[in-house]
Amino acid sequence: MSAIAVIPVRGGLLPLGADEAVAEAGGVALVVGDGTDEAATALAAATSLLLAEAGDFAPAAWAVALRPHIAAAAVVVLPASPDGRDLAPRLAYELDRPLLAGALSVDEHRAVLVRRGGLVVEEHDVAGPVVATLLPGVRGFEPVATEPRRARLDLEPPPGADAEVLDVTPPDPATMDLAEARRIVAGGAGLGGPEPFELLARVAPALGASFGASRVAADVGWAPQDRFIGTTGVVVDPDLYIALGISGAVQHVTGLGQPDHVIAVNTDASAPMMAMADLAIVADAPAVLVALADRLGVAHTASSGDPRSEVSA
Repeated sequence: MSAIAVIPVRGGLLPLGADEAVAEAGGVALVVGDGTDEAATALAAATSLLLAEAGDFAPAAWAVALRPHIAAAAVVVLPASPDGRDLAPRLAYELDRPLLAGALSVDEHRAVLVRRGGLVVEEHDVAGPVVATLLPGVRGFEPVATEPRRARLDLEPPPGADAEVLDVTPPDPATMDLAEARRIVAGGAGLGGPEPFELLARVAPALGASFGASRVAADVGWAPQDRFIGTTGVVVDPDLYIALGISGAVQHVTGLGQPDHVIAVNTDASAPMMAMADLAIVADAPAVLVALADRLGVAHTASSGDPRSEVSA
């Protein structure tokens, strides 16, 4: 077995990038967690499945229990989802092998990794067994036409290996990982400056949404680097995506996944983002943002930095 994908699941839900990690491993996957049967049914790229029902997420205990079952694989691939990024280094430690985090591609001989927030791509020779996390949205996959082979795996995670979980609270849209956000309001160059992004960061939570940005906005410092959406930033797949002043460059659009609903606001009616929107509003994005803030009761400062004074680009 040259490669295997390890897919951690909660409540039968697959993490973002699960099928791509399975495809990168040649269709061989080990699904571990709670609700593995349901999760396995949703996998489209698998040809061979091991299902390990292991209860609540416990990365340290799972890593110990999984070690003998995946040690024969030269490449162990996990999706670079929050749980995948948590489990991967623990597996690397238990298997005593390097961790290649943030991969665009990986096999027994070569790995391509993203560094510095997507500004640098590095190519590395792979000289031995590795564990890797694969960035969602970077490779795509072809659904397998045949039903995958399934087998059960009995795991006995050691007790006491993980911290005790006292409570699990709903994520705060303002701070949660963008990759997991179901609603996103994002701004681009058309917002015109840093002040509108400060307002956007307050408006988004009022809508129960997370705050995002285009790469252009992040590169000029209007938004944090961990907020920019795209193939070399955060790859997302929300139910609702609202784009304010975003033209829709290919790098950005290909990082959006398949949103159920897209709303775009731009002065350029022919912008690519407007063409893909379910609702396209031809208007000045900063002015719309201020009107939205007013409607939601979100405070903004009417000064020289007021978003209404900015010009949409």
